[in-house]
Amino acid sequence: NVSIRVDFNNSDSFKVMGRGELQLAILIEMMRREGYELSVSMPETITKEINGVLHEPMEVLVIDVPDEFVGIVTQQIGVRKGKMHKMQNNGHGRVRLEFRIPSRGLIGFRSQFLTDTRGTGLLNHLFDGFEPWHGPITKRQTGALVADRVGKSTAYALFHLQPRGILFIKEGTPVYEGMIIGENSKGNDLNVNVTKEKKLTNMRASGADDAIQLIPPKILNLEQAIEFIKEDELVEITPRSVRLRKKILEANKR
Repeated sequence: NVSIRVDFNNSDSFKVMGRGELQLAILIEMMRREGYELSVSMPETITKEINGVLHEPMEVLVIDVPDEFVGIVTQQIGVRKGKMHKMQNNGHGRVRLEFRIPSRGLIGFRSQFLTDTRGTGLLNHLFDGFEPWHGPITKRQTGALVADRVGKSTAYALFHLQPRGILFIKEGTPVYEGMIIGENSKGNDLNVNVTKEKKLTNMRASGADDAIQLIPPKILNLEQAIEFIKEDELVEITPRSVRLRKKILEANKR
């Protein structure tokens, strides 16, 4: 594949350079189907040093959305260091926006954009040269729910974790220490026990044994998982499953 470069310099890992996270996801999916097991870290953009100054790639981003979503889209791109260059309203209920944005600001943006515009937005981006580094970009506002022990998830434990955020696993899923089982609604990571079972006593309160109702989990596909992870997290890929985990599994070492 002439559009992919691979750097084999490290002994235990290798660096794959391609055009966007979708192309890398396709390569990983091909390897997974061929029976490989691997871990993938957060995608990063390829930077250059020009005259001693760090430069990063820029993109021209063209967005077409219904006018009711202009505010939320502009806000999301502002957080990712994008600047609006052109805005065109044709009077038919849709607005065309043109931005210049660092390439790393687009990592994970597509799924967020489709959620914000309820699937009605159109988006296209093209490479547009290099510019000096634009400073840190907040990757993800939320933290992760991390399993703190080995075992199988129980409905009782998952039911009590539901108010904490969005869960990624179902009842009966094997888990291990350091595995990410959900997204915390707050900004910090939270170590949780998903293997906890209900204590059986001979006392029964009225209504205590009603059937536990679980909200269906958000099962991430490969591309969503790669977009979701932060710097200290990995996507673990095997022929049977796609899991998220912390780079350092032990909670006390993290």
